[in-house]
Amino acid sequence: MTLQTRLMAAVIGFVSLILIIVAVITSATLGQALEGRLQDQLNRIASQTTVLVKQAQILTVAGRPLTAQNVLAGQHYPGLLLAIAFEDGASGALVTSEGTTVLSDAQFEALTDAVKTSPNTSVMLDGLGSFSVTVRESGGIGIVTGLPRDEVQSTMAQLLTVITLATLGGLILLALTTTITIRMSLRPLRAVAATAMRVANQPLDRGEVTITERVPTYEADPRTETGLVGASLNKLLDHVNDSLASRQNNEERMRRFVADASHELRTPLASIRGYSELSLRDRTLPDTAQTALERIQAQSLRMTRLVEDLLLLARLDEGQELVHGTVDLTQLALEGLADARPTAPEHHWSIDVPEEPVTMLGDAGRLHQVVANLLANARTHTPAGTQITLGVAVENDQAVIRVHDDGPGIDPQVRDEMFARFARGDSSRARQTGGTGLGLAIVKAIVEGHDGEISVESEPGNTTFAVRFPRTPVV
Repeated sequence: MTLQTRLMAAVIGFVSLILIIVAVITSATLGQALEGRLQDQLNRIASQTTVLVKQAQILTVAGRPLTAQNVLAGQHYPGLLLAIAFEDGASGALVTSEGTTVLSDAQFEALTDAVKTSPNTSVMLDGLGSFSVTVRESGGIGIVTGLPRDEVQSTMAQLLTVITLATLGGLILLALTTTITIRMSLRPLRAVAATAMRVANQPLDRGEVTITERVPTYEADPRTETGLVGASLNKLLDHVNDSLASRQNNEERMRRFVADASHELRTPLASIRGYSELSLRDRTLPDTAQTALERIQAQSLRMTRLVEDLLLLARLDEGQELVHGTVDLTQLALEGLADARPTAPEHHWSIDVPEEPVTMLGDAGRLHQVVANLLANARTHTPAGTQITLGVAVENDQAVIRVHDDGPGIDPQVRDEMFARFARGDSSRARQTGGTGLGLAIVKAIVEGHDGEISVESEPGNTTFAVRFPRTPVV
């Protein structure tokens, strides 16, 4: 559950418990008070009925029978119940608004059974309702006097109804006010979460990054607990933004250094290569000197390729080097495969392109380098006899270039780092030439410069590099 739900459940639960306890105590207290008042009234009435029974007992000498109905004659107290029992008989009667009603045998029996256990008790009589009764004795006659409990029950029912309605209304009002209060109190936290989400959606891993998102000032009041969280996040974002700016400055300085160093190294390397070539033309050189010059020339060529790759990466990082125009990927693939086939005749080469040309806007030279590097990567890291397939297709309005081979595959431990600069594969795809380790890094930089993406799927016998470009139709 959310924090808001838990807080509401806790508050409403505790308040409900308190209201229920108060309702129970109030009902019990009022019930006891009403029962006590009814009992006092019953005791007074019982004393009066005892006197009436004594008077009626005297009148029996004059031939008037002693019955409860005769005793209650002339009484105008609706609901008064009287039952008498003596050696010669028993009777019971109830005063109603219309006169006096004689109790039936079943009602009289229920009344006498109830008073056998306690002299002061309550009894339910069929057809008459509930009564509070008390027992007195006078001259060998048992006198049971009762009063109806309808008023007490009605009052208690009204009280419980009022308490229930008031409790429900109070809980509804409490739920509404609690919801509004909690939502208002937690609003700074939602602002913090929204700000953090917007920052998380920013690409912070590359390029110049400036974090402008902040928790609004009115939601970042450090004097409140929730506002303190927002203020702390703003302080953290300020620190991260400064750190990213410092990182970007360092990267730019390093990129300029690499670009400047690469540019400056091209001249001496060209001189070394030129002097070595010029010296090799001298036929009078001894064999050892000629071998040394050939090694110097080979290493200068390798160093030149490394410098050229570093310079290209530096310029790509700065957004340079790309010249967009119309590119026919189908023709580019055919040319790339034609260039790669002579370098590894022991491999089996094939191409899969559609009949219709696949065109896009891009830098033809750099895209040719993407194809060449991917084919070289497949050729270099697979044994002789491997089937290498170059494919071009259009999928979901994207231009796709795939290079597939059935070689030994890529070690999963190095798959995530293979597009890093100077990355090296494991022994299953070990380099067999003096490569610079920048081929796939250059591919990734060129692809991202075209707003594309590159991915790789590999398992033994099935490795595929897929490059996807947003395809802009060429008219």
